[in-house]
Amino acid sequence: MKKSKSSLYQAATEVWGKVIKTDTPYVKDLELTLELHKRLLNIFQTGRHYYMIFNICEMELEFISPNIKDVLGYEPSEINASFFLDQIHPDDKPYFLNFENKLTDFFDKLPLEKRGSYKFQHDYRIRNKNQNYIRLLHQIVAIEFDENNYYRSLVLHTDITHIKKSGIPCFSIIGFDDEPSYYNVEITEPLTKSFDLFTKREKEILKCIVEGKNSKTIAEELFISLNTVNNHRKNILCKAEVHTPLELLSKSIKEGWI
Repeated sequence: MKKSKSSLYQAATEVWGKVIKTDTPYVKDLELTLELHKRLLNIFQTGRHYYMIFNICEMELEFISPNIKDVLGYEPSEINASFFLDQIHPDDKPYFLNFENKLTDFFDKLPLEKRGSYKFQHDYRIRNKNQNYIRLLHQIVAIEFDENNYYRSLVLHTDITHIKKSGIPCFSIIGFDDEPSYYNVEITEPLTKSFDLFTKREKEILKCIVEGKNSKTIAEELFISLNTVNNHRKNILCKAEVHTPLELLSKSIKEGWI
């Protein structure tokens, strides 16, 4: 007998369906999608992770990378959208649904030219195959869309249990290409643009620091002097009110700076 979909899945599909306006057939090849958008993963990587392609029209996970087994213990073939949502901690399910609702409302209002200029992230606890809960950082970028519908999103899950052991889930909307960001969004309040703590160059260097790159490598990649990188590093630590790169990594994830 086919297992019925969970109540959270049914509620979530109603939320996700808000960004589908027409029944336009969608046939773009998934393999091409994967190759075109793997480059986006360097926006996200901060630890043990896996990524997925979510087909919004079908309300289903279309691809799951094999390293989900390293994080949750499951083979990709054991997972579908409904099963995955069932594993979310009961206390975090309302947060998940509210965050996804906020996300789709934001998506729905974006003009076509800005639909690829935002990353969305929130966190929640999820039960792994060993029946233990870990905390995932759930990050999303829309990757295929037109003026009517969103078709696919790239989803990356990173294990942040060692960084955020407790506390309520947080939701942030992070703009690229000089678009505004909204950190730690209160679900019941209208969006208010967050103050940009870091300059554009500092954000580039912060991302490199989070990726574990040393000052010499950062200087070479950004075509700036080693002295300039070191000065920026000092300013970043000062603005973040931390003393070490590890503290910076932890706070960057909690505050949604990356």
